Amino acid sequence: MIYQFRSKAGPDVIMLADLTKRIFDIFARPLEPRGILTVEQLPKLITTLETAILNDLEERSKSQRADGGENLKLADRLGQRAYPFLELMKQASAKDEPVMWGV
Repeated sequence: MIYQFRSKAGPDVIMLADLTKRIFDIFARPLEPRGILTVEQLPKLITTLETAILNDLEERSKSQRADGGENLKLADRLGQRAYPFLELMKQASAKDEPVMWGV
């Protein structure tokens, strides 16, 4: 399944279900077919996702050192994959606009 996130503050962001589910698990929030991230929720969600991205990078760095320098798949990096969604949330928060999907 594909999710399309919209906000008046920025361009639409399209994500596959696996990444969307991972992000919503990080948010400790159920993933519904339709929904909204309110202006009030955005600052906390942005901080939560940024923290998860930093933790992912730290874990990958530790794994890479433990494996003797083997390269991990870059395509699986949370920060790289979630960047457009994170930017949309930041733009929406800055302009006091919600982020919606499934509408």
